[in-house]
Amino acid sequence: GVTLLFGFAPFWLVRGAGWCWAGPDVRLRVSGWTGAFAGGVFLATCLLALLPHSLRSTSAAFGAAGITLQFPLPEFVVAAGFFLVLVLEQVALALSRPSPPSEQRQPLLAGSSFQNASPPPRCRGRLQADSGPTPALRAFLLLFSLSLHSALEGLAVGLLEDGREVLEVCLALSVHKSLVAASLAFQLRQGRLRRSAVASCLLMFAAMSPLGIGVGMGLTETKMSARHQLARSALEGLATGTFVYVTFMEVVPQQLQSTASRIPKVAAMLLGFAAVTAALFVKLA
Repeated sequence: GVTLLFGFAPFWLVRGAGWCWAGPDVRLRVSGWTGAFAGGVFLATCLLALLPHSLRSTSAAFGAAGITLQFPLPEFVVAAGFFLVLVLEQVALALSRPSPPSEQRQPLLAGSSFQNASPPPRCRGRLQADSGPTPALRAFLLLFSLSLHSALEGLAVGLLEDGREVLEVCLALSVHKSLVAASLAFQLRQGRLRRSAVASCLLMFAAMSPLGIGVGMGLTETKMSARHQLARSALEGLATGTFVYVTFMEVVPQQLQSTASRIPKVAAMLLGFAAVTAALFVKLA
């Protein structure tokens, strides 16, 4: 419930603040700051939550199986998830947008001043939009990685037996998920998805933790085998690599490619990073 509340909060605030009556410059500036804040939230979630948890989970799974690692396999699994998304995205873009023949790309006059000429401003935004992935693909990658991590966190909570410890962990988890849900909603909406699609994504993301908790409570009666732990850690590592790709190749560059309000955007990104850091401190305490 708290996750959905924070997920839909950006839309309620925008509607209540009279967003439609604001000027285009104000809307563009506020949208850039909010996107930078969301980028900081995703950066902190990636570097301070998903990546360390994935590395620890993979190492613990191999330790439980009695396997001593000499090769950095946990990091390799994360890298495999990164390159898997990279290859799939580039193949999809190559198949959907075939490049023009080489004759059309050659200048008519060698050494002409038109060879290095930049495209007109009206076409520049269109070219930048065509070079990236589709909004649906980005939404799927974000939702997949965050939902899988949320389900695995819920699974860990469901395996706990102390009721007080479960309550404390759930409270800290709700704070962290609330920040991530608000940032996820903004990123999905920035990708020009319909509100119904954004609402469906938020509902799915919010349902992952309770689902994981239910599965974890069911697994407390049966001990998880080492093979299951290895499969879970491998899946989590691939999801972490997916989130690393989306964060560093899509979300953050998209927020910093504009030349306007650079310093406020950096400040907003640091603020988002600090908010998740504070939430993680509450979780550890």
